[in-house]
Amino acid sequence: MTLISRFKAYAQLLRPANIVTAIADIWAGFTVSGAAVLLFLPQVQDPSYWSILAWLTLSTIGLYGGGVAFNDIFDAKLDAVERPERPIPSGRASKLGAIFMASLFLIVGILAAFQVGKLSGYIAMAVAACALLYDAWGKHQSIFGPINMGLCRTGNLLLGISAIPTQVPELWPLGLIPLAYVSGITMVSRGEVHGKNKGALYGGLGLYGGIIVTLVIISFGKGKAGIQAFPFIGLLAYMVFPPLIKAIQKQEPKLIGKSVKAAVISLIILNASLAAGFGGWLYGLVILLLLPISLRLAKIFAVT
Repeated sequence: MTLISRFKAYAQLLRPANIVTAIADIWAGFTVSGAAVLLFLPQVQDPSYWSILAWLTLSTIGLYGGGVAFNDIFDAKLDAVERPERPIPSGRASKLGAIFMASLFLIVGILAAFQVGKLSGYIAMAVAACALLYDAWGKHQSIFGPINMGLCRTGNLLLGISAIPTQVPELWPLGLIPLAYVSGITMVSRGEVHGKNKGALYGGLGLYGGIIVTLVIISFGKGKAGIQAFPFIGLLAYMVFPPLIKAIQKQEPKLIGKSVKAAVISLIILNASLAAGFGGWLYGLVILLLLPISLRLAKIFAVT
């Protein structure tokens, strides 16, 4: 095996396309907290927030990369039966090497967050703990599993908000949005291998619908950006509903997989909608620019 092939195998464990969606969590939280305004408005400009944004971005790369890599580590035996093409069961990546890489990523993620402050560091530790709990146990639980996975994204959004620590106690309820969204993705994904999971598919549909309504309410209420968020919310609906409806109609594993992939990538649009709802369309657009990057990486590396 060539060095490039081995590198690609380990990179596949990190789900690079998904990591970009995690960066979108941070940037959305950063915008929602008001920190983004401190970067650009002349009268309140504070350059120190660039370094805060950089540390938090590095933190989520470490946390998400390490978390998803451990998922493959814990699933190695099952993947050997159901998905033997995966890096570890195929032998393209060693289990020991994967453990070392995943551990390093988690440690870097936590240490980077502590460079911002104690609250950010503690949130990063909680995210890492939630990720490991899901990988080792949570994903096998029918009710707690989706919630567990959603809590990882909740923590990630709060990590972005922690750029201004005093905003976390006030804005923490926004974390319920990614919690519900990712819970929906996790529910839908349970039919990805064998199909025939209509109840979970309808559950995901209901959660996605509730999130769309919530984003509209927020944009006119707490966010105060009003109609500026509508194009982003509309794009989110366009991305997640059609593939999910097709999956509900036919219940085929391939269509369910496409629905899951669309929903995971659309986390960027969800975050852009949140940012636009609080900061206006320009902030949403900046986050949306991450979408083509994630889509490009999704063509090279597996998303699920």
